[in-house]
Amino acid sequence: MKKIGIITLNGYFNYGNRLQNFALQESLKKYNFEVETVWIEKDRINNKAKSNKLQTVVKNPKSLIKKVYTKAYLNPLNEKRKFRFKQFSNQFINETTTSISEANLPTDLLNEYDYFVTGSDQVWNPYFTNASSLYFLTFAPREKRIAYSPSFGISEIPTWCESEFKEWLKGMEHISVREDAGAEIIRNLTGREAEVLADPTLLLSKESWLSIAKPFSNKPKESYLLTYFLGEIPVDTKILINDISNKYNLKVVNLAQVKQRKYYLTDPAEFLDFINSATLFFTDSFHGSVFSLLFETPFVITNRKGSIPSMNSRIQTLLSKYGLEDRHISKIKDTDIFNVDFTYVETILNDERSKANEYLAKALSK
Repeated sequence: MKKIGIITLNGYFNYGNRLQNFALQESLKKYNFEVETVWIEKDRINNKAKSNKLQTVVKNPKSLIKKVYTKAYLNPLNEKRKFRFKQFSNQFINETTTSISEANLPTDLLNEYDYFVTGSDQVWNPYFTNASSLYFLTFAPREKRIAYSPSFGISEIPTWCESEFKEWLKGMEHISVREDAGAEIIRNLTGREAEVLADPTLLLSKESWLSIAKPFSNKPKESYLLTYFLGEIPVDTKILINDISNKYNLKVVNLAQVKQRKYYLTDPAEFLDFINSATLFFTDSFHGSVFSLLFETPFVITNRKGSIPSMNSRIQTLLSKYGLEDRHISKIKDTDIFNVDFTYVETILNDERSKANEYLAKALSK
């Protein structure tokens, strides 16, 4: 059987990362390929990327002290969380037992796979990948390079890696991205037109996702308001969440807040069930938004707070695509907070899935 190697962000730390990896794997298997995720060993941090990260931290020394303290406090808890994420991956994702790096590319790597697919997730975010060429598949012949819905995660490429990105993007045989801002970046750098395709998590049906979902052992029996924030929760959002929980008698479940230790250990399969069963969901996460759409769970979106340049364009593209711009917190009214019009979501999903299938069928046809 022919074989595809997925190149994506590896690790056992983020729900969206694990679930998009699973979804891309399952989507590619439909074309009668054996699919394997190639594990990438982290090289030493690119000096340019490292210096750019440090510059943002030094501006706020109090933030640095807080991060160091929090990291030490969280270490045992994060190890438990990582273990649970790894258990999910072992059960659902076919990963290589060996790893590659820019300095270590096995000679038989190219012969082992018929195609390499880079995506989805923020594989083209230079702050996440240290601007590594591996995520642009430069180690493989051009005809084996396929990009499926990768994200830059930022609105513009920093000057310190612009020339490299331009060269690597030109070398991609089949190119697509996840958001409109990414297509614009590619157009400006290379003159190429990249298709904007759905994140792979959207390619699987609600029923497919629920088939691997499971309830958390300490899941509340009463109705609950769920939150999942990757950035700091804005003060006004905290106030709104508190007001709504009190007004509608909803227990607040925070999936990424250490103060609720037991929920912090939720694994990706339990994450799916939490969203599906929530009365209301607040998030700044792209994949949190995706599963709200798929499960038709009332949700509220906030902008991500953080030091890395804006990462909100992918959520804006998603909301615009499905006509749900009114789910942004800036447009939410208390009287409408539980009322979401999902009427046209399934029709749009079917169109997006057809578009994605057409792209993959063409890319994998040789």
